[in-house]
Amino acid sequence: MKNVTVELPLGMLCLITGVSGAGKSTLVEDTLYPALCHRLHKEAPRPLDCDDVFGDGQIDDVILVDQSPIGRSPRSNPVTYLKVFDEIRNVFAETVEARTRNYDASHFSFNVDGGRCSACQGVGYIQIDMQFLADVYMKCSSCHGARYRDEVLDVKYRGRNIAEVLDLTVREAFTFFRGRPKVQSRLKRLIDVGLDYVRLGQPANTLSGGEAQRLKLAGYMSAAKRGRCLFILDEPTTGLHFSDTVQLLDCFDALLAVGHSLIVIEHNLQVMKAADYIIDVGPGAADQGGQVVAKGPPEMIAQSEESVTARFLRRVLAKAEGLKIEY
Repeated sequence: MKNVTVELPLGMLCLITGVSGAGKSTLVEDTLYPALCHRLHKEAPRPLDCDDVFGDGQIDDVILVDQSPIGRSPRSNPVTYLKVFDEIRNVFAETVEARTRNYDASHFSFNVDGGRCSACQGVGYIQIDMQFLADVYMKCSSCHGARYRDEVLDVKYRGRNIAEVLDLTVREAFTFFRGRPKVQSRLKRLIDVGLDYVRLGQPANTLSGGEAQRLKLAGYMSAAKRGRCLFILDEPTTGLHFSDTVQLLDCFDALLAVGHSLIVIEHNLQVMKAADYIIDVGPGAADQGGQVVAKGPPEMIAQSEESVTARFLRRVLAKAEGLKIEY
C-alpha cells in the first residue's frame, strides 16, 4: 500500500475490490486485522507498518473468517464443529433400544471408547504413513467406514442408525430431525450459508476452502455472539452458484441486522451489486496497485474512469435496470 488513508464504514456490508495482486489482502488481512487484534488484546501476527487505527472502540470483537481448513483428519466434520453432534447423540440415547441396553450419549460418540470401532478408533479409516509423501487413508476393514461397533449400529431412531444419520446431507437431516428444534436450529445455519448438500459426517479434510470458510461463518452464527463484532471474509462466494450466493447475502443481512459489521474481499459482481459500500484498490497489480482508486456505493464506483472494476460493475447495474450500454 502506497501511503494511503482508508476509511472503512461499520454497520454495513463493505467490500474491498480490485484486480488480483492490487493489495486487498495486504490492506485487510495483513494490516487491519492484526492491528485491531492488538488493540483488542487478541493474539495475532504482527501487522504490517501502519501509522494508526482509529474507531476500534466501536467494536467489541474482530473475527477473520478465512479459507484455512477446520481440521486435517477425518475425525473432524461439520456436526462436531457446530456442536450439533451432542444433541444428535442425546436423541439416540433417549430411544427405548438404547435405554434397554443401558447406552448413554457417549456410546454414540466416535471420539471415546465405548461404542466406537476398536480397529480404527472411530475414524472409519486407517491412516497409512507414506513417509516422504502425504498420508493415505483407507476404509477400515472391520467397520467398513461406519465408525461404530455392530451393537451400537443396532440402535435406530426413525429407522436409521447413527452411521446412516451421519451419511445424510444437511437438508435431509433437517427434515429427518423434525420436532427436534435444538438440532434443526443449528442445521439451519448450514442451510443459510449454502451448505445444505454437505453430509453430516463428511471429513473436514475433504471440504474445499470456500466450504470451510462458510462452515466457520455458520459456527459463529450458531454461537450467537453478543456485542458489535467485525467479521472479515476473504472471497466467501468462491465456487458458489448464483442461488447459493443469494443465501449467503441473506446470511450477511442477518448479521448486520443485529449490529455486526462486515468487510469482505470479493470479486463477485453479484455481491458488489448488493454491497452498501465499496473500496476499490488498484488500479493495477503489484507495483501498479496499492492505491484507493474509488470508494462509495456501487453506483458511484461504476462511474469511475480509473477503476477496472467499474467497467464490469456498470454492465451489471445497467442490466439490472434494463438499460443497454454500448462501448
